[in-house]
Amino acid sequence: MSSFRHLPAAVAAVLAAGLVAAAPASASTVLVADAYGLTADRAIATSAAFLALFGAILGGVALARPSISLAAFATGAGVLAAVVGVFVVVTADGGLGTGNGIAGGYIALVLGVLGAALGGLGLVRVRRAG
Repeated sequence: MSSFRHLPAAVAAVLAAGLVAAAPASASTVLVADAYGLTADRAIATSAAFLALFGAILGGVALARPSISLAAFATGAGVLAAVVGVFVVVTADGGLGTGNGIAGGYIALVLGVLGAALGGLGLVRVRRAG
């Protein structure tokens, strides 16, 4: 799978860029979210949701074609996305539409758990096959 060779580095770069952009504002600053703008919280949640979606897809592929590397990557991506999704949901200041990325956090949480489960099933299947 040479096409997946650079994927972990690309995912790490996207997540690192999202974490750098998420520098906290000062306590005296009041931020009003733009209804359609991309805030730092939304960017982190969206990145985690895409990572979770990719992990779920890889988990499905790992079940269809047993591969330990695909299954392991799907499991890792799912767990990481679920953790980031929980972080976004827990640290959100408001509900939907406030710019906190809570919708993306929930999507990342659900798809991350799905990706981790599919990847785990793929790992079990690979180990049973020998």
